[in-house]
Amino acid sequence: MRPLLTSINLPDDLRKLERAQLPQLAAELRCFLIESVSKTGGHLSSNLGTVELTIALHYIYHTPDDRLVWDVGHQTYAHKILTGRREAMGKLRMAGGIAGFPKRDESPYDAFGTGHSSTSISAALGMAVAAQLENSERRAVAIIGDGALTGGMAFEALNNAGALDANLLVVLNDNDMSISRPVGALNNYLARLMSGRFYAAMRRGSEKMLKGMPPVLEFAKRAEEHVKGMVTPGTLFEEFGFNYIGPVDGHDLDVLLDTLGNIRQLSGPQFLHVVTQKGRGYAHAEQDCVLYHGVSKFDPANGITPAKDNVGEQAVKPTYAEVFGQWLCDMAAQDERLVGITPAMCEGSGMGEFAERFPARYFDVGIAEQHALTFAAGLACDGYKPVVAIYSTFLQRAYDQLIHDIAIQNLPVVLAIDRGGLVGADGATHAGSFDLSYLRCIPNMTVMAPADEDECRQMLYTAFRLNTPSAVRYPRGCGPGVAVNQEMRALPVGKGELRREGKRVAILAFGSMLAPALAAAEQLDATVANMRFVKPLDTELVLRLAREHELLVTVEENAVQGGAGSAVAECLQQHGVAVPLLQLGLPDRFIDQGEHAQMLADCGLDAAGLAAAIKGSRIGD
Repeated sequence: MRPLLTSINLPDDLRKLERAQLPQLAAELRCFLIESVSKTGGHLSSNLGTVELTIALHYIYHTPDDRLVWDVGHQTYAHKILTGRREAMGKLRMAGGIAGFPKRDESPYDAFGTGHSSTSISAALGMAVAAQLENSERRAVAIIGDGALTGGMAFEALNNAGALDANLLVVLNDNDMSISRPVGALNNYLARLMSGRFYAAMRRGSEKMLKGMPPVLEFAKRAEEHVKGMVTPGTLFEEFGFNYIGPVDGHDLDVLLDTLGNIRQLSGPQFLHVVTQKGRGYAHAEQDCVLYHGVSKFDPANGITPAKDNVGEQAVKPTYAEVFGQWLCDMAAQDERLVGITPAMCEGSGMGEFAERFPARYFDVGIAEQHALTFAAGLACDGYKPVVAIYSTFLQRAYDQLIHDIAIQNLPVVLAIDRGGLVGADGATHAGSFDLSYLRCIPNMTVMAPADEDECRQMLYTAFRLNTPSAVRYPRGCGPGVAVNQEMRALPVGKGELRREGKRVAILAFGSMLAPALAAAEQLDATVANMRFVKPLDTELVLRLAREHELLVTVEENAVQGGAGSAVAECLQQHGVAVPLLQLGLPDRFIDQGEHAQMLADCGLDAAGLAAAIKGSRIGD
């Protein structure tokens, strides 16, 4: 049998195939995905589940003229392979390679960049309305996962779409349920029927005939809803103004092609419910789709083997997420007021053990960051001490709630902010580049940045003891390897510490930058302060170092604009202290994916880069 995948460079090539050839293409594409991702790492389970859906969409829709908007990007590898990036998969999520998410400047087939969740329906609706304004037959499709549908923004878009009557298709990729064969066969038949022109025409004709008899029309609509409700979960989406179709088997190409072919001929908002299986076609991923959601390099024949894949640094040094998870359990055992909240990031945030040991105090609210913070605020109002585990990049989505619902009311909510700074392979959409800037300007906030694993534990304890809003911001992965003291002690709020005495130059290091600052200081014979607190800033220490040194240097893994260095500059200005100040941090640009250490070096935030920048300043030579 002649291989097919190597002949597919663009969707035009795909559309030249006979329908009978598509199952073979799906099998080849699935094998390619497993082999490719095993060599580069990346998201696997979700991509294996969308192979047939991706083929069907590109086969039926006239991409790139028709717009496909994927939500989230975790399910787009097959899309990338079929749109001219098969060879580029060898550098997936690497420096100079293709991104792990859709990216508009990477391909015309990436209609919208989607690194965060729950945005696809809004974007696709905008594209559908644009086509409507242009009197164009161009179609817009949003492909959204069932997890992303928990985000409130998705429902805002659904509500708006139903009222606008644009030609929008929303495909719900439901990969968290299974269809038994009898039910699946019945629903597939109904989907074909409900997506056909005859059904649509009959429905419109019936409505027109009954408009003269409002009570009868209302009865007919309700009767239809109840009948459909017996075999489908679509009543909710019908209430939003969509024509609901499904659920259909997302691995049955014949059903997908027939249904999508029918839907493309329909006008107005359509909703197709597709059921897929995470990890489809790879036994290891089918058995544990969570483990294979995001993977490092592995042997496809044997799968992920902990003894092999966790050797080295990861085995001896805990990650910051693990330090947080252990502290959370220890603190919960001491204080029954503690509740843990996560917006769908239990494993990633290190909350697995807490969820098992304290299930009544564990709350996964779904991909709903805004709700997570206001939910925490409500708990705090009634005497509980909420700890919200959240990635820096996702906290950005709840900024209004942080200000209005937590900070203004001065509520004791602890934000455990993971992924502060650069995040490596996930790139710009997931980088925590701005949190120190956007947190320190909020009144009532205490903002801490630990330099090592033990300091992270003690800062979390310090934050929990406060009766005001607080944030502990730590990076992805492992720290420098400092032993974690099980005894918890509160740090003096707003106080840093001197870690090295030197001459002429004082380096004020915030958080993860302490280790490279100490290394650079050895070359320069510089003073180094571990500042610990971004807010309140240790002004006494800043002013003392300013008086005793000829140059102050601030270092942070955060945007320079408005960050910790800006806080130092403001302090000096307020006290009328004139001393040269060199602010080092992330540059004023979005930084693409790569290996974390190399990304820091490229930004001048490793020891060599810091030393070079200081030597290149006016007095650091």
